[in-house]
Amino acid sequence: MSERGFEWVKGYNGGHALPARKTRKSAGYDFFSNEDVLVPALGEAKVKTKVKAYMPEDEHLELFIRSSYGIKYGLQLANCVGIIDSDYYGNEDNDGEIQALILNRTNEDFMIKRGDSFMQGIVLKHYTAGDSPTSERKGGVGSTGK
Repeated sequence: MSERGFEWVKGYNGGHALPARKTRKSAGYDFFSNEDVLVPALGEAKVKTKVKAYMPEDEHLELFIRSSYGIKYGLQLANCVGIIDSDYYGNEDNDGEIQALILNRTNEDFMIKRGDSFMQGIVLKHYTAGDSPTSERKGGVGSTGK
């Protein structure tokens, strides 16, 4: 097992493909939809990837909508940039499943089809400012600080 990577969440037997870089010099890992998801006109839809990411504690994963989806189709992530902390992996709420809330800024419905690469993630190292929190993550999305 490498120091960082992607796995299917528990109880899922695999979908289209785990996140992957498309070219030798790609910074981002393409995330694929494992189901058809309709993003209604001027609406939103949640895409559950069935994927979790593991990495050292001084790294995090940043998620972005693929540029073609934003430029050509008017889609964006609800939080613009998703941040997946290293301790999100395997949490008790959802096993660390990476999910995305996609907004459609157009007047036309958009279908993200199974197998479509709709967002990308970049693993980055981060630094702390000397503080030493002692609490541990217990849950999934929105659980930090509770």
